[in-house]
Amino acid sequence: MNMPMQQGVPMGMNPMVQGNPVPMPQGPPHPGMHPGQPGPPGPPMQQPQEKLDNISKVKGLIGPLRDSLSLALKSAAQTLHQNSLIDVSKSTEVPDQRFNKNLEEFYSICDQIELNLKTSIECLNQNSSSGRYMPVSVMSARNENMGVQDALNYSQYLATARSQVLYAKDIYNTLNNAAQSISNNE
Repeated sequence: MNMPMQQGVPMGMNPMVQGNPVPMPQGPPHPGMHPGQPGPPGPPMQQPQEKLDNISKVKGLIGPLRDSLSLALKSAAQTLHQNSLIDVSKSTEVPDQRFNKNLEEFYSICDQIELNLKTSIECLNQNSSSGRYMPVSVMSARNENMGVQDALNYSQYLATARSQVLYAKDIYNTLNNAAQSISNNE
């Protein structure tokens, strides 16, 4: 089961910018309220959080996943027991919905773990591609005056990236034209 998304962020979670939560807009005060009066109770302000990488997030979700699985299995056992008692006594009691809730929570945590792992894999793939297609490192602003060899400053890096994008577009257009000419000749 996937979590509902709102602007690319799971609902109920604030998007993160550089590891700090973005403050959610509070909107205008209620009509008739004066600036000195306290407004209606809103969501509590979040403290800046430490930025965690995706693998750390996955490790942090393992404990809740284990607890969620345990709860789901316990509620499944209780439901099976209740169903067997109902079958023996031939009564019609309303089944307990805790199992569905616990199973939904388990799947939600699994989806979060999957999302973080996919993001980590994509980061590794981008890093690998960057190392393969741009083996020269990029200097930070502090190191530009040091004259490090085999390193590009940021403006050189941008120019190289732009030329690679133009080259890729040129290859795409050439292949597209060749495909069109082949299809026209048939």
